[in-house]
Amino acid sequence: AVYMCEVERHHPQVFQKQDKETFSLLEDPLPAAVGVTYELCAGIVDKPNLSLEEIACGEVLEECGYRVPVTHLRRVTSYRSGVGVTGSRQTLFYAEVTDQMRTGEGGGQPEEGELIEVVEVPLEDSMKFAYDETLPKTMGVIFSFMWFQNNIAPNLPKK
Repeated sequence: AVYMCEVERHHPQVFQKQDKETFSLLEDPLPAAVGVTYELCAGIVDKPNLSLEEIACGEVLEECGYRVPVTHLRRVTSYRSGVGVTGSRQTLFYAEVTDQMRTGEGGGQPEEGELIEVVEVPLEDSMKFAYDETLPKTMGVIFSFMWFQNNIAPNLPKK
């Protein structure tokens, strides 16, 4: 969706004809990178036999490569996203990970179209990152950085 919005912004003529038969191909397509965004680790709640916490731990393992015990999750809040389109409910969890918890590379499921790279943002750069409009990110990323700064960062040891 992000890629298509960028295509429409750069090549509005492509969307002028809504007829699928005459939908034109881009002569000069945009690089795929314009559709890449910074996002939180996430997944669809589609396993009725698992709790939200168990699903979250599975997603962290699949996407980021860290084995996080359910007992290490801290529930932050639930909220609605995509309210104009899907109205989906999302639940945000916080977990601290260590190198010892790393069991794989992460990266998600490429066969499902996932293209995931784990990105570490230094604490001292976190709010600059959150507010940098040149870095495409979801509102969940911005909210999570603000939550962390208000709830976790003040209790960290001073360097």
